[in-house]
Amino acid sequence: MKFEAIQKETLILDPKNNMARRSIPSEIRRDPLTGRNSRICHFMALKWDKPDFEKLVAGTEAWCPFCPDKVLKVTPCFPEEILPEGRIISDDMVLFPNIAPYDSLGAVATMGSRHFIPMTEITAERIAKTFRLAMEFFRKVDGIGHPESVYHIINWNYMPASGSSLIHSHLQVFATSVAPNLMREELEAAQTYSGTNGTNYWDDLVKAEEASGERYLGRIGRTTWLTAYAPMGVAGDVLAVVNGVQSTLELTDGDLSDLCAGLTKAMAAYDKMGIYNFNMNFFTGAVGDEHARVHLLFSPRTFFNQALGSSDVGALRNLFNESICMAFPEEINGMLKPEF
Repeated sequence: MKFEAIQKETLILDPKNNMARRSIPSEIRRDPLTGRNSRICHFMALKWDKPDFEKLVAGTEAWCPFCPDKVLKVTPCFPEEILPEGRIISDDMVLFPNIAPYDSLGAVATMGSRHFIPMTEITAERIAKTFRLAMEFFRKVDGIGHPESVYHIINWNYMPASGSSLIHSHLQVFATSVAPNLMREELEAAQTYSGTNGTNYWDDLVKAEEASGERYLGRIGRTTWLTAYAPMGVAGDVLAVVNGVQSTLELTDGDLSDLCAGLTKAMAAYDKMGIYNFNMNFFTGAVGDEHARVHLLFSPRTFFNQALGSSDVGALRNLFNESICMAFPEEINGMLKPEF
C-alpha cells in the first residue's frame, strides 16, 4: 500500500512583513488506488460562519414539492411494469421517479414530512429508514430482472452548497448498468490491484490505515471509518468501507444502521466547524465483483465566500478533476475522531 506525496514550496515576498521572504508549503497526494491527484493547499482555519437558517429557509416550504401537502399530488409514478404500486411509501417517506433522472431507473426518496431538518437533528434512525426505502426499490427492480439492475447507488446532496436545489431532505436513488466515472476507475484499478497482488485493495487499505492510526477513525459493526488520504472535498472526506460486502444488495439491515450511525458522527463533527452542506455517495461493485467492497464517501461542502455564494468547486476541480483540500487529512482526522 503506497501513500505517495510530492512536497511543494512557493516563495513570495510578503507585504504583511516588510516584503520579507516567506515560504508557503503545499503537497500533491496520489490516491493509493487510482492515482488521482489531490492538492493539499490554501491552508486556512477550518471554521465557517453559519447563515441565518430561518432567513435561508423562509418561504421555501410554500413551493416545496416534497412537503406532505403536495408530494402525492405533484410527483410522478413508475409504470406498472417497473413498480405496480407506482411509488413506495413508508410512513411519511415517499420514493418516486426522478423527473430529472440520471439514468433509466432513477428515483427520489424523501426523508420524511419535515421540510427543513438541521444537520445535527437528522437522526441515524431517519437516515436508515430512508436507506431501507431505497433498498426496497433496488430489490424490486432486481426482482423483475431489469437490465439496469447492475450497480445500485444512493446519492445525498444536503443543502445548497452541495448542489441541492431543494431544502427538503431527500436522496437520489438509481440503478444503472454504467458505473459513474470515479466508481468505474476504482473498480478497474481494484481489479488490477487484485490481479497483481493477489489480495483485495480495500481489505489492505483498512489494515494499513488501522495499523498507522493517522487517518483511522474507528469501526462500527463491520464498517471501518477513515479520513481519506487524497480527499475530494476542501475540508477532507470521510470514507466508510464495509468489510466483505461487494455490492449494495448484500448490505444487511445492521450494515445500514452502522453506516447511518457513522454518518451522524461525521455530521456532528463538521457542524462544529460551521459546515452545514455535504455530498454522500455509495460506491459499489456488481454482484460477483470479488475485487470490490461497498464503501461510502462523505464529502463536506462549503462556500469559499459566503457573502457571494462562491462555490468550493472552481476550474481546477471542475475542468481538471483536480481536488483541493485546505488542511492535511491527518489534522482533520484529529477534529473528527472525538465523535467516533
